[in-house]
Amino acid sequence: MEFHVNNKNEPINKTNNLHNKLSAGKREEHMAESIEQSIRKKFHKQIFSRFAKAIKDYELIKNGDRIAVCISGGKDSMLMAKLFQEIQRHKRMEFELMFLTMDPGYNKENRRMIEHNANFLNIDLTIFESNIFEAVYDIEKSPCYLCARMRRGHLYNKAKELGCNKIALGHHYDDVIETILMGMLYGGQIQTMMPKLHSTNFPGMELIRPMYFIREEDIVHWQNYNELQFIQCACRFTETYASRKEEDVSASKRMEIKHLIAEMKQVNPFVESNIFKSVENVNLSTVIAYKENGIRHHFLENY
Repeated sequence: MEFHVNNKNEPINKTNNLHNKLSAGKREEHMAESIEQSIRKKFHKQIFSRFAKAIKDYELIKNGDRIAVCISGGKDSMLMAKLFQEIQRHKRMEFELMFLTMDPGYNKENRRMIEHNANFLNIDLTIFESNIFEAVYDIEKSPCYLCARMRRGHLYNKAKELGCNKIALGHHYDDVIETILMGMLYGGQIQTMMPKLHSTNFPGMELIRPMYFIREEDIVHWQNYNELQFIQCACRFTETYASRKEEDVSASKRMEIKHLIAEMKQVNPFVESNIFKSVENVNLSTVIAYKENGIRHHFLENY
């Protein structure tokens, strides 16, 4: 009798499940449209306009480009993908987009989250795999630097294989000013994170950073406003740090710089823009020495 009742209810249950799936699908479709709408309206000034400004000011996109938009699965790269879609929708230039994700050894949960977010946000991902996390795990000196270099090389290689002439990375304004200070305080040099670069190892390829003017706090605001969850760095080092105390995490050089800038901002609210502008206003007549194309020049040469 119980078997008969279950069979009798089975079509109803199947109908209910199908209805629930359809309803969930419609909700997700509505949410995805709402997220795109937030870029066009609520965050137009803080995010989209600054994205478009960087593209225009630094001539990051040209007609005929085929751009590999590199997506790590974090908030910055996912937003960058949506901004590229929005720029392409305006049809002011003819260019192609490939949304490229490299899996350097993510755990299953992070891989699943990346794929889910891409599907939800209507981002058609091309995913390829590497063993970079495994390769750098036992490296004691600068594993993050080596990891970043290796990841970039793999991305260049795959992008070129797919017929792309550019790769786009999601570095933002805060990354730029932190890099400037890190170079001065820990590297003993003045340098910046360039908005675009020619690849030295992959002739004909360029790297572009179209989020150059976008503030990290605005990216976080966009994420929270739309109730989105993204992965962090997701490497084994990050997972190890997550189990430690906050003071251990803040020992990283970039975190130290973040805290330093925040402290200076309390005294001078313009400190961030001043750091950013400092590498646009270099007065070579007051510089003791500088490098150009790898060659060191000294002020005494022309004194």
